[in-house]
Amino acid sequence: MRICGQKIRELREGRGYSLQDLAQKAQVSVSYLSEIERGTKKPSLKTLDRIASALNIPRDQLVEAGTGRGLELGQRVRLFRERAGLSLTEFAAQVGISPSYLSEIERGNVYPAVDTIKKLAEGLQVPLSSLWGQGETLGQKLRMAREEQGLTQAELAKAAGVSAGLVGQIEQGKVQPSLKTLEKLGAVLGISPCYFIAEDAGVEEILHQMSSDVRCLLLDPKVQAVLRLVCNCTEKELRFILNFIQLYKRSH
Repeated sequence: MRICGQKIRELREGRGYSLQDLAQKAQVSVSYLSEIERGTKKPSLKTLDRIASALNIPRDQLVEAGTGRGLELGQRVRLFRERAGLSLTEFAAQVGISPSYLSEIERGNVYPAVDTIKKLAEGLQVPLSSLWGQGETLGQKLRMAREEQGLTQAELAKAAGVSAGLVGQIEQGKVQPSLKTLEKLGAVLGISPCYFIAEDAGVEEILHQMSSDVRCLLLDPKVQAVLRLVCNCTEKELRFILNFIQLYKRSH
């Protein structure tokens, strides 16, 4: 979700409001409102609500859809922080990071390390998934997995036999890697290539439709071990396994 400063200005001018008029109605400073309209400042959700109310329109009309995956991580952090009634300084001190760094995270200028995201979730007393959301990109998943194991881009690249530049471009979403590259990266990180390409929302929908007995079964470590092995199978190997299971069931 991105704030559309240009839309705010167009609506303001369409109503015959000056910057001073709208700033007064929305209870913000003229300079701050000007920066919002120019796109150099991202207002809090409370401020956005006041601007929308002053313009007599729904807040949704002042935002642009980004990736279609809902709020970005920084916006989620800011929303939960404000709901908890914590100031930027208070929350930063609580999770052990600087207020300036927290501000950069909330504005979407930096993407924090996995450990930092965990601290934020714990401090806000929300599940980690509430901040990550659904449908993380392949690049974000790669970065999370790499940072969880304490590897730099250069170290992962060297171990996987690819260039550090390629790893960086994948994490930034600038390059779509081949399956062979994903297999190399997954081998170093000890995870299946399926992790990178599975759609989280699809998995959740599948789990939701399953019976409670099946969901409990999937928590069995032995079942999970089998699934990890199956995920690495080729199409030919998977067909062999399925045919064997069908033959076994018919014979018993």
